[in-house]
Amino acid sequence: MPSDLLLRGARLLDPARGLDTIGDLGIRDGRFAEPGQLQNPEVVDLAGCIVLPGFVDLHVHLREPGQSHKETIETGTRAAAAGGFTTILAMPNTAPAIDTPERIHAILGEYRKRALVRVLQSAALTMDRKGLHPVDAGSVKAAGAAALTDDGSCIQDTAVMREILRRAGAAGLPVIDHCENYGLAAGGTVRTGPVAERLGVRGMPAAAEDAMVERDIALAAELGVSVHLQHLSGVRSVELVREARRAGTPVTAEVTPHHLCLTAESCFEHGAQAKMNPPLGTDADRQALIAALADGTFGAIATDHAPHAPEEKARGLATAPFGIIGLETAFAILYTELVLTGVLPLARLVAALTTGPARILGLDAGTLAPGRPADVTVLDPAAAWTVSRETLHSKSVNTPFLGRRLTGRIVRTMVGGRWVFRHEDLTGPALFFPPGP
Repeated sequence: MPSDLLLRGARLLDPARGLDTIGDLGIRDGRFAEPGQLQNPEVVDLAGCIVLPGFVDLHVHLREPGQSHKETIETGTRAAAAGGFTTILAMPNTAPAIDTPERIHAILGEYRKRALVRVLQSAALTMDRKGLHPVDAGSVKAAGAAALTDDGSCIQDTAVMREILRRAGAAGLPVIDHCENYGLAAGGTVRTGPVAERLGVRGMPAAAEDAMVERDIALAAELGVSVHLQHLSGVRSVELVREARRAGTPVTAEVTPHHLCLTAESCFEHGAQAKMNPPLGTDADRQALIAALADGTFGAIATDHAPHAPEEKARGLATAPFGIIGLETAFAILYTELVLTGVLPLARLVAALTTGPARILGLDAGTLAPGRPADVTVLDPAAAWTVSRETLHSKSVNTPFLGRRLTGRIVRTMVGGRWVFRHEDLTGPALFFPPGP
């Protein structure tokens, strides 16, 4: 590829700079450049498309090591590229858990060889994610960890969580927490209420999340150390985060596409494909989450891309694992359900997928500004498509959105000035190109 590239005639949308205009975007040596600085560039005509900063996902399960029957680095990062994500943060709940410098080194080496997009790795908060003994935050950071999380597990001992926050603050590593009080959750399957009663399964009350959200906020306020709260799902959690942020407490939060677009009633139609942790809530919960996203209380949308093999989800609602895939449907489902219906401005959706998560992780990403890495997502806003096994690239297809007709399709993805995904001809096969050194 020539060192100079000109993306011509697209709508350029960059919420980080308040940019929304028809124009040209220059790229030189893997970074954005002013078009006038280019010399004999290769020109790509993108009229009718929207050029966005590459999406950033704070919450992805690539399932390696140990669970490659669900997903692999290759399939997971192909799904990321097809969904417009140029940077993703991989969770450490693998087998074994990624909780030592040696394991960080090993998995980062695999990403460098096999990943199509930028993959950051989080380390566990505690050894083997058992909630008892904090990892050595300084050592895992030196090895390349981008954050700390026991995602999928929640530390129940407040004294342990306090010590982790203290150590993480000293090391300068973000702490990312899955909020669940096990005593209150009590092995629940779906949100406590009429849906659980009609389905005959044990419910999980919203208070199981709320209790730990409140605890983490109190610790962040006491220590002055930031904490990021994962996949929040209910009205009270929204209220707690909003109040904390107004008070200046260093807390951020994310919301998932499925919590924004589905409710507990989805379990009637989709069964285990709609089984999440935290569980889907009521429509009042959903509306509160949308409001928190719209007003900036929640700074990021994260997919919580959680692949599972078909036989695992086929076990039924009570015993199937929690979670759905989300990298390839995240943008389109939110664009279709929230933007095209007038509920949420496109710029706000894009900000929550770009500059918001980039700021939470302290990344040099999420903008089209000159000098920044040329990570680009190209959207065809008019393209209609149906979610199916044939249109997805993840190894797993556990999603309640199968069969859904959506509007808005990612047609190109660029990482560091190199195209890694192209699919302008939506009737033909998608093309993937591993990034060069």
